[in-house]
Amino acid sequence: MRGDDLQQAGMFSYLSPEQRVPQDHPLRAIRKLSDAVFAELSPQFDKLYARMGRPSIAPEKLLRALLLQVLYSVRSERLLMEELNYNMLFRWFVGLNMDDRVWDATTFTKNRERLLRGDIAEQFFAGVLEQARGHELLSDEHFTVDGTLLEAAASLKSFKAKDETDEPPPDDPGNPTVNFHGQKRSNKTHQSTTDPDSLCVARAKARSETRLCRPSADGES
Repeated sequence: MRGDDLQQAGMFSYLSPEQRVPQDHPLRAIRKLSDAVFAELSPQFDKLYARMGRPSIAPEKLLRALLLQVLYSVRSERLLMEELNYNMLFRWFVGLNMDDRVWDATTFTKNRERLLRGDIAEQFFAGVLEQARGHELLSDEHFTVDGTLLEAAASLKSFKAKDETDEPPPDDPGNPTVNFHGQKRSNKTHQSTTDPDSLCVARAKARSETRLCRPSADGES
């Protein structure tokens, strides 16, 4: 007999997020490692916050959320808050109950800055890494990075030798004529004068155009 494709919102749920996360899920081991680090950092947390006033985001929850952002390559904190709103696994790991309200992205960022200024975030990530290394959970067999490049807002004409000082006056200051024929240029010897962080790259495709690009940043697309 074919079932009905109907959905009725339930008033109550009798299963907690803890019960829904498989016992062998990798995040369970990582949660234990992070809790061990929090036990060591707890005295430093107390020094960062006033004894009176409105409670802030618990530093433990905030750092767990940042750890999730790294582990799952969430590209922005706004998207991270969206994930926390409906992702039950993320809610469990961070320590949010099913009915807890997710923080505003701006509020989350302001609280995160406090931990970064106090070097607590760096100590936390270093501690988790050390715990993982001690439990032999790390491997160097495979490493993946985001190689996305964005086209820089800079012309190839601005890509000049780093030691270049005297230049002949251009025929057109706004768009001078430049002859690159026969020149060997690389990122080691040359740099853009308008966007120093950009890199000169060419696609793998034959006869592809060389362009100035820069690595993608958080939140860019």
